[in-house]
Amino acid sequence: MTTTASTASTISTVLIANRGEIAVRIARVARDLGIRSVAVYSEADAGALHTQVADEAYALPGNTAGDTYMNVPALLDIAVRAGADAVHPGYGFLSENSEFAQMVTAAGLRWIGPSPEAIELLGDKIAARRVATEVGAPLAPGTSDPIDDWQEARRFAEEHGLPIAIKAAYGGGGRGLKVVDKLEDIEGAFNSAGREAMEAFGRAECYVEKFLTHPRHVEAQVLADTHGNVVVVGTRDCSTQRRFQKLIEEAPAPNLTDAQREGIIEGARSICKKVGYTGAGTVEYIVSEDGTISFLEVNTRVQVEHPVTEVVSGVDIIAEQFRIAAGQPLSITEDPKAEGHAFEFRINAEDILNGFAPCPGTVTSFEPPTGPGIRVDAAVRSGSIVPPYYDSLIAKLIVWGPSREVALRRAKQALKEFTVTGVRTVLPFHRDMMDDPALTGDTLGIYTDWVDQNYRPSASIRSEKVDAIYTQRRNVAVEIDGKIVNIGLPVELFSAQTNAPSSAAPSTAGPSAADDNAVTSPFEGNLVEWNVEDGAEVAEGDKIATVEAMKMESAIKAPKAGTISISAKAGDRLTSETVIATID
Repeated sequence: MTTTASTASTISTVLIANRGEIAVRIARVARDLGIRSVAVYSEADAGALHTQVADEAYALPGNTAGDTYMNVPALLDIAVRAGADAVHPGYGFLSENSEFAQMVTAAGLRWIGPSPEAIELLGDKIAARRVATEVGAPLAPGTSDPIDDWQEARRFAEEHGLPIAIKAAYGGGGRGLKVVDKLEDIEGAFNSAGREAMEAFGRAECYVEKFLTHPRHVEAQVLADTHGNVVVVGTRDCSTQRRFQKLIEEAPAPNLTDAQREGIIEGARSICKKVGYTGAGTVEYIVSEDGTISFLEVNTRVQVEHPVTEVVSGVDIIAEQFRIAAGQPLSITEDPKAEGHAFEFRINAEDILNGFAPCPGTVTSFEPPTGPGIRVDAAVRSGSIVPPYYDSLIAKLIVWGPSREVALRRAKQALKEFTVTGVRTVLPFHRDMMDDPALTGDTLGIYTDWVDQNYRPSASIRSEKVDAIYTQRRNVAVEIDGKIVNIGLPVELFSAQTNAPSSAAPSTAGPSAADDNAVTSPFEGNLVEWNVEDGAEVAEGDKIATVEAMKMESAIKAPKAGTISISAKAGDRLTSETVIATID
């Protein structure tokens, strides 16, 4: 993979308006290019790895995304104070916010991404569908405008049949996406999709389209400069997902005919040329069981899975973003040929024994694998705190091999070596998948909801001892060399020192989490809504409440049958010790 230092003459300092592994990745590339990097951090992220890798780091008071990484005035103020002349938004947060892009450019800073106009056009999935239609890309039936209420979604389903997909009109990454198989579930799915979209992207509008059963998710990575060069760097298959959040990606996308591959690549190129796109972008498709290709959306930013394309193409996609923003031509002018094969495994802090529930906490040990073809992009190290406020991604394992078969063998060993303790992760899931022919077989059997429908943790994982991973912690501000650092300490330390109950400890006024009849949240988060009424009769396994954590909604299910007595209300902040109800 090659980079160039010539960008330094036009961009001297970049503000990284993000956190986690992508902020680390951008800071490292900036250093390669001779560019000074400025990180930002919330109170919960004080001392996080991205603040250490960047040349400077500035505080964003607060913890929620709205107060910190999506706080436009605060970000622009820091950019000015730090002397930045460019802003890189990474992915998520404000990366696809056209207003933020416009404000950055209006402030005299370079926006490292596509133009605000392109973001606005293609970020609106309905407008993007119109562009895809104009250039001849195939599409599944869908609404031509955002819908106002769930009844419109029901009417669409009655006309076109089930299942349907309710999707956020702005944003992506699986958030604000609900697939509905029953008419009676449409109202709840529509409301939930809107809430997730608002939480993740600040816009709640949704549209509806016919959902193609058992589809693969295939995408094309595009780079386009201001000199008219539009290059498709390669294809990826991202079909291994849970709740439409990607878990495993590979490049190039396997099991495609030449005609399918050409249609995907040229369709992506045509869409980007049509709108005068510049920057890095991804054009996504679904490929149905019968081979039909249908345009899905355009992500107007760098993707989480960009490294898997980098290692087979030799192109540093982040470095190319800097080149494009600096007004320079791409370092390549033709589509590169893929060399070998690669997989990317997202290492999320999630508990696969509890329905992939988010698992914030402290990483007590982080030991990545080594060896030929191994790359690890990480947001944490031993001792890092994974906050409950943001995405659960803590690292990415990228494995390259000269062939798909060798890449799979290397990946299996690398996953065996990878050790993370202190928080539960999806590593056991990845190890299971290395033994599943649906992914590893000659004929790819994976589709986007395969995991939700078919995956069950192996016996060795189910027999593991479930330890106390959701330890409550209290943040303590400590001043070191004039800098405030927040340290998370177990609440038991405060109770032991003061001989009094900690303010973060569960209340003793009512039922405790140890009571047989108590219902608690499986993780720290916000109670979104109750799905049952106080005093209702519930059966074991019934969905009784919805909780949001790490930007995803999850269900709380009844642990037993009986009469429910509700003791928490929507909007409450929950810990794993909070008793939200009892069932007698």
